[in-house]
Amino acid sequence: MHRLLLATAAAMTAAVLLTHIAMNAHEAAPARGGGRAPGGKTLVYCSEASPSGFDPGQHTTGTDFDASSLTLYNQLVEFKPGTLDLEPALATRWDVSADQRIYTFHLRGGVKFHTTPYFKPTREFNADDVVFTFRRMLDPDDPFRRAYPVSFPYFSDLGFDRNIARIEKLDDRTVRFVLRTPDVIFARNLAIDFASILSAEYASQLAREHREADINQRPIGTGPFVFRSYTKDETIRYDANPDYWRAGRVKLAHLVFAITPDASTRIEKLIGGECEVTAAPRPADLDTVRRDPKLRLLSTVGFNLGFVAYNTRHPPLDRVDVRRALDMAIDKRALIEQVYGGHARLATNPMPPAQWSYDDTLRDAPYDPQQAKRRLRQAGFPDGFSLTLWAMPIQRPYNPNARLMAELIQADWAKVGVRATIVSYEWGEFNRRAKLQGEHDAILYGWGGDNGDPDNWLGTLLGCAAVHGSNLSKWCDPAFDALLDKARTNGDHAARVTLYREAQVIFKREIPYTPIAHAVISIPMSKRVHGLVFSPLGGHHFEGVWLD
Repeated sequence: MHRLLLATAAAMTAAVLLTHIAMNAHEAAPARGGGRAPGGKTLVYCSEASPSGFDPGQHTTGTDFDASSLTLYNQLVEFKPGTLDLEPALATRWDVSADQRIYTFHLRGGVKFHTTPYFKPTREFNADDVVFTFRRMLDPDDPFRRAYPVSFPYFSDLGFDRNIARIEKLDDRTVRFVLRTPDVIFARNLAIDFASILSAEYASQLAREHREADINQRPIGTGPFVFRSYTKDETIRYDANPDYWRAGRVKLAHLVFAITPDASTRIEKLIGGECEVTAAPRPADLDTVRRDPKLRLLSTVGFNLGFVAYNTRHPPLDRVDVRRALDMAIDKRALIEQVYGGHARLATNPMPPAQWSYDDTLRDAPYDPQQAKRRLRQAGFPDGFSLTLWAMPIQRPYNPNARLMAELIQADWAKVGVRATIVSYEWGEFNRRAKLQGEHDAILYGWGGDNGDPDNWLGTLLGCAAVHGSNLSKWCDPAFDALLDKARTNGDHAARVTLYREAQVIFKREIPYTPIAHAVISIPMSKRVHGLVFSPLGGHHFEGVWLD
């Protein structure tokens, strides 16, 4: 066994900014369970939607992770703030066997789970918590999972449910994962939000009380903030964790998520001092923020991708000639101007240009409605056809206005005889119906990178293992999947680059989805905040943030 060394190629941060910024403040009561956090302040964050829950393993969206993993939990390993570099977290170090099949994690001592009115831990974090967290996702016969039947989409999207042979507790401070096939990015994937560590002791308490579902609604973690309350579509309230193992890193007494779905209302609240940070601004509001002397705007080209996916299990979208016609009928440049306000880069590939292995030789088919119409006629659809086009109900960093984009694409497709009916649901229902049930025909969605590796774009969004999760195209190509499998088991960086570029060629030939844009990410905020770091992986991290 040898100590895991982070591959520099996998940690390339490209155009990542590490920036410290400032925000407004409110006086607040002392943090519960300990003295006052520095300044004793409450930060209010205007978030864009209600989370589906607080168990990161059950969810896949940035909205869910902001409210759970980034606030309440820790993983075994994490990304150093502002970078794609791995650093120890609940594991102090880890070893990897020469064949990349056995990962052994040495756990941190002295870490305490949250104390709340509904749970008071009697022991510190140990190996039992790691085993519980992953075994419930791995084993459908796990007692807790049988009592509380749920799915773990990200775990499955990565193929962990098939590749993890077993999870072993060697002692209270050592856990071993044994894989069926080598995986050179396994540790990086354990830094993703879904892998947040839960309390086995709390799960046992819930099982005794027959309240297993509370693990998703009344969370317990080891993270910088402690859950206090949640009112759906209104607020989430957190208190500082007085026992946080990263001593001195919690600088706020309280944190409040003010759930505000309307983007213009979020900006109004920011200007009026009702919140200090706001999510997903509209491009039209950016100049307003820049002109306000009390506010600051942090912006950079994001590690993200917005796209329209075609459900390849719904005829006629199962035909590549039809998908190619739809692709050619979309005026992407008009979308970038009208939806993103010009604050985006036109997308060609299934990953952003900053991602290593990006193939810059690939080219889009030209925007050509007449040619698209001819292709549909040749495919047997001289009068076009009808489909549903699903539009997200919220703003996301990769798409600031999905409804407007849907209307523009609807108009583009109408020119070639394709009649699109726009469909939307509440965010949690939208994801459930699309990801788990595949009800959509075409769908607007997107992705922000989670681990800095190409597999996160190609495997999670396009792999066969993810067809019941984040693979919204429901596309499974054996040749494409074989390239990803080879890349996961190959430690040679140059060989992986070649494999991922070959996979991108297949993607462009088959067009399971149309890439639209890589958006510029902006975070509007008051100028009185300190310590907020812009993450290349997205998300809003309030650990280490303080207010004047």
